[in-house]
This record gives sequence, structure tokens and C-alpha cells, in this order.
Amino acid sequence: MINNLALGLSHGLMILAAFLLLRRPDLDSEPSPHDVASPKPGRPRTPPGA
Repeated sequence: MINNLALGLSHGLMILAAFLLLRRPDLDSEPSPHDVASPKPGRPRTPPGA
């Protein structure tokens, strides 16, 4: 027989994790292509530290 405490605890933790993930403010924002700095076309990229 399934232990009701183990079943309740596991489901409670999953509900808590889902609730905390859905409350995150970064889920409601999507960065536009202009927000991310990208290298200009035609310019060679230099490796870091060079």
C-alpha cells in the first residue's frame, strides 16, 4: 500500500516548485533582438584575452 505521507509530501513539493517557478518575473518578459549586444556583421571576432 502507498504511504499517504510520502504521496502527499511529494505532490506538495511539486506544487510548491510549480508555484515558485510561475511567480518568477523573468517569465513575463522577452528580450528584443536590440537588447542583446551582438557583433556587427563583417567584423572578425577576437578571442577573449587576445
